[in-house]
Amino acid sequence: MSTLERSLAFFRPHHDELRKRLVRSFIAIALCSVGSYFFAEQIAQFIITPLFNASPMVYRMVYTNLPEAFLAYIKLAILVGLVVSFPFLLYQAWSFVAPGLHAHERKLAVTVVFWSTVLFFSGGAFALFSVLPKMLVYFMSYAHPGLEPLPKLGKYLTFVIRMIIAFGLSFQIPFLMVMTGKAGLVQATYFRSKRLYFYGAIVVLAFLLSAGDFMASALLCFPLFGLYEAGIFLTQLFGKKKESNEKPG
Repeated sequence: MSTLERSLAFFRPHHDELRKRLVRSFIAIALCSVGSYFFAEQIAQFIITPLFNASPMVYRMVYTNLPEAFLAYIKLAILVGLVVSFPFLLYQAWSFVAPGLHAHERKLAVTVVFWSTVLFFSGGAFALFSVLPKMLVYFMSYAHPGLEPLPKLGKYLTFVIRMIIAFGLSFQIPFLMVMTGKAGLVQATYFRSKRLYFYGAIVVLAFLLSAGDFMASALLCFPLFGLYEAGIFLTQLFGKKKESNEKPG
């Protein structure tokens, strides 16, 4: 058997497992997206309400070509499907890695999925209910009788859902820090010593996520700073537990 054939034989089980997990993930996204499409109009109205509240000059949305509204609802349903299926997608990713882990590490799957999901939806809720209204008020402050805002339906809905997903993913910081610590890749002292560098990266990330709005950047920075410090504490805590478990009795 040649080297190439041996390599293919070695990776084939992993390839089959990855394909199975990906197929399940795509099915979950498709089902959640189809389900979301039936409520796309209600979801859109819920998301548009903060824009109407931000300025009395904005009381309706517009679209400039015939299929735009239909395509906007399709895109909205897909993005909402991604958000709704996030816990299942995370579980599939963890299940793909789990066979290479120890038995006690595989038992962490439920805990990992739960806390990561909580952080993801907390970040999304923070973006939707805290950051977005203030950001819209700021953006609408430029409107006046000589400068009428005409927000397009598709672009606005995509902007809001993408922001929710981006904030949800950014709230995964403590989860990622703890996982790297438990894997033995990085210790809490490293995160503590590099705090200023990570703070700088957080500021840049917040600025990009908020589309350059300084108020929204500040609103995102401070929770992320707190999450980073929580990540340091949890990484150190779980590191101590791991060391105590490894000590001989």
